[in-house]
Amino acid sequence: MKHGFIKVAAATPHISVADCKANISRIREIYKTCCERGVKILVFPELCITGYTCSDLFYSDVLLRSAREALLKFVKATEDSDMISIVGLPLVVNDKIYNCAAICQKGQILGIVPKTNIPNYAEFCEARYFSPAPAENDTVALGGEEIPFGTKLLFACREIPELKLAVEICEDLWAASSPSSSHSSAGASVIVNPSASNETVGKDDYVRLLVKSQSAKCVCAYIFSSCGEGESTTDVVFGGRSLIAEGGNILAERLPFDETPGTFIESEADVSRLAFDRRRINTHKPDASGYKRIEFSLDVSDTELTREIDAHPFIPASTDELSARCSYILSIQAHALKQRIERAYAKKCVIGISGGLDSCLAMLVAARALDLLGRPRTDIVGVTMPCFGTTERTRSNAEILCSELGAELRCVDIGRSVKQHFEDIGHDAENHNVVFENAQARERTQVIMDIANAENGIVVGTGDLSELALGWATYNGDHMSMYGVNAGVPKTLIRYIVKWYAEKAESEGKGKLCEVLLDILDTPVSPELLPADEKGDIAQRTEDIVGPYEIHDFYLYNMVRFGFAPDKLYRLAKIAFRGAYSDEVLLKWLKNFVRRFFSQQFKRSCLPDGPKVGSVGLSPRGDFRMPSDASREEWMRIADTL
Repeated sequence: MKHGFIKVAAATPHISVADCKANISRIREIYKTCCERGVKILVFPELCITGYTCSDLFYSDVLLRSAREALLKFVKATEDSDMISIVGLPLVVNDKIYNCAAICQKGQILGIVPKTNIPNYAEFCEARYFSPAPAENDTVALGGEEIPFGTKLLFACREIPELKLAVEICEDLWAASSPSSSHSSAGASVIVNPSASNETVGKDDYVRLLVKSQSAKCVCAYIFSSCGEGESTTDVVFGGRSLIAEGGNILAERLPFDETPGTFIESEADVSRLAFDRRRINTHKPDASGYKRIEFSLDVSDTELTREIDAHPFIPASTDELSARCSYILSIQAHALKQRIERAYAKKCVIGISGGLDSCLAMLVAARALDLLGRPRTDIVGVTMPCFGTTERTRSNAEILCSELGAELRCVDIGRSVKQHFEDIGHDAENHNVVFENAQARERTQVIMDIANAENGIVVGTGDLSELALGWATYNGDHMSMYGVNAGVPKTLIRYIVKWYAEKAESEGKGKLCEVLLDILDTPVSPELLPADEKGDIAQRTEDIVGPYEIHDFYLYNMVRFGFAPDKLYRLAKIAFRGAYSDEVLLKWLKNFVRRFFSQQFKRSCLPDGPKVGSVGLSPRGDFRMPSDASREEWMRIADTL
């Protein structure tokens, strides 16, 4: 359970309708296997002890008594394990039959939750047998004990405060006012749903949508387990659909009629991540009125992770989704810039064009914005400003890009003015220190600012989200603009947007534009502030200095979006980048990321405006507010212990 990970499972045992002895035997087999695998929360389907399709047999003393005896037998078998198990059965309380889920652990029944919404439409006729849950909590005598009984039961872990569990049953999820919504407000971070959902055309996608949506709305992990083989009878067929979701994402699923071996699915719910989101989202308001809190204990140990850890969280895995994402982001950027152009009454968009990725994307955005405005692309002024480190390759690419996009190109060689500046301040031009580099960046910014003034235009900034996180920008140099169109886009994603645009250009017969975009993609990321090597190639490679952007984007996303501490970031990075980077390399760049992220906040505190694009942003006016002088020591102390 280290770092908040709780191993959970949804089981689908083979059911023999109305044979409680056979059913509990199969349930115990799965239970034993899950214990051995370190599962801490195991969910079985609705009415799994008897079977869901018993119909009028639910009235029978024989079946009801057998179900109670089977439950008590199962409970006794849980004495040696701290795993929480949820099993379903019919239970008589005050002469009424309730469709119930029993929550069992360590030889005890912690509580029994009755179903609230009893379906009696289409193929369902539960109201014939079952009563809806009482409005208030009560107790029920079972096995010589008084067991909490009701819908407002919250099961809280003593050792892991973020872990609180609640139960709703099948139709409860479909209802307009689902009990899980109240459970979430009461503090439940894990909501389980023992279900008996039969298969019909279209229902599969609908169930998936419901589970994803509810886990997102309730900011919770949601475990849905439905019955399968053996339950089908008469006119209904059950496929054993199971799902484990967390915060709107599917962690694991069993498709209907899945014939692969295994009777359960498992994954790890991250309750600390969910707790972070609940602290952050102020509209998620706590309300535990009427709830009974039932505490339980777990043996705290490390959890082996089987869930997928995405090495590139900003990049969708699906090709179709990625294409749609690239198009969508470019539209956000272009419409945002269009608004700024209109409201600033700007006649020109002035962009420092280097032949690199960021300025390339800014040019594409500006071209789209002017298209939206119905204005000629000659209203874009691309300014290339060669100096000591400019290579023929990048300069040529900048020129070709402007030509292919129909932008005006200007060349201002800043070498002479920078040398004059060195003379003015008494700096040795052979000393290639930070003064040597930043003087060029600030001179370039002065040039494009003054051109923008002369043209009654605005400077369109090119810096991206990853650079902002690392502070990889010259203060009052490339750090400054009238509008930073890339401020919400990380470096790893910029590569895909440019690639998508290149493919689009090729499909439209714009071969030369496609060719230059692909060469820009193939060019090493560099500010080109140091002289080129003997071959005339780029000598200063950004990723050799600050680290690979794919690693930093991984740390950026998970630290800012979910509040992960350095030890958790490192643990996940080792899984995500296994085989790509050594542990030592990942740790080196983690420490570098933390150091730079804290020390460079003063640059982010005075950022120009830029469009919010995704769920991670660093604007001081919206997404991320941090004191410019916050100490990094607490974070570095954790990193130094790794």
